[in-house]
Amino acid sequence: MSTRTKKMKSNNTTLSDEDLERFGEELDAIRQRVLADLGEQDAAYIRNVVKRRQQFEVAGRLMFYVPPLWPFAVASLSISKILDNMEIGHNVMHGQYDWMGDPGLNSRMYDWDTVCPGEQWKHSHNYIHHTYTNILGKDRDIGYGILRMDEDQPWHPYYLGNPVYATLLMLFFEWGVALHDLEVENIVSGQRSHADNKPLYPGLIRKIRNQTLKDYLLFPALTGPLFPLTLAGNATANLVRNIWAFNIIFCGHFPAGVATFHQDECEDETRGHWYYRQLLGSANITGSPLFHVMSGNLSHQIEHHLFPDLPARRYPEIAVEVREICERYDLPYNTGGLSQQLFSVARKICRMALPGSSKDSGPATATDDVLAA
Repeated sequence: MSTRTKKMKSNNTTLSDEDLERFGEELDAIRQRVLADLGEQDAAYIRNVVKRRQQFEVAGRLMFYVPPLWPFAVASLSISKILDNMEIGHNVMHGQYDWMGDPGLNSRMYDWDTVCPGEQWKHSHNYIHHTYTNILGKDRDIGYGILRMDEDQPWHPYYLGNPVYATLLMLFFEWGVALHDLEVENIVSGQRSHADNKPLYPGLIRKIRNQTLKDYLLFPALTGPLFPLTLAGNATANLVRNIWAFNIIFCGHFPAGVATFHQDECEDETRGHWYYRQLLGSANITGSPLFHVMSGNLSHQIEHHLFPDLPARRYPEIAVEVREICERYDLPYNTGGLSQQLFSVARKICRMALPGSSKDSGPATATDDVLAA
């Protein structure tokens, strides 16, 4: 298999059908063991994160009344929003804590501090992205309908702006996520009509209205003459959260060595092959325990895609076992430091802007070496 061949046909993997079956059984065993072990420590953990998030928000809101503390207020509110979106919102809405029976941490009731309605996100992310991970034409997270992120996406002069579009998406990430379900690119191409989006509009408009009023009118108004400073602080905190979330998420799926797939390659997919696709379609980021919490443990994107409904706090311990299994089956395990993965993602964004040969020829993770086998 060529180093740059990223399309992993089911009959062309490094594993036989029997190997894939055993591979799937080993991962299923990890899942069952963790499910059987869920308990008070997991519940206490997420409740503690929620408590810390609330404390950071209250501290940030109060510090806006003291202008010299403005930078600290922004920092505190930014941390609160990052915790809300990453370790709490993303994971709770995956159903990771439904077993607790706590209405405040139930995936059907929770909604997060961002302009994207939780219900719409659960369709585009939990269903579309996690079911069709990295399948071209099915997983709309490949480029988000805006970017060219794979050489099998036909090049068009529009993509010369790839770096510009990526920068704008990073700065306004919550808005990109909010509009994702509207499938604007499919409306432009005639594959979808405005009528198809009508059921989405009421929820989207309501969520945007509420978030906008809260961040840009209500809380600034509560600080009286400090209204402009508070408004600017809220906007900055949202910007910080957007940049952080964009980079963590892009490092989870777009560094060199991450595979994409054609639809016909995934027909009649077995459980073992599904796990295999999730493994090859994801990448991890190494870091400290605090870094993992602030990333919502999406720094363990591989484990998240293998087990999206297991509490994310379990991913570090699971990662040790997954990596050992990958070594035994001689499978790639794509991981690297944040700067390494960021550089790799930025290089791909720029490379995909250009026509012609666009194969990844730069240094990458160990994945490329394995794919070269």
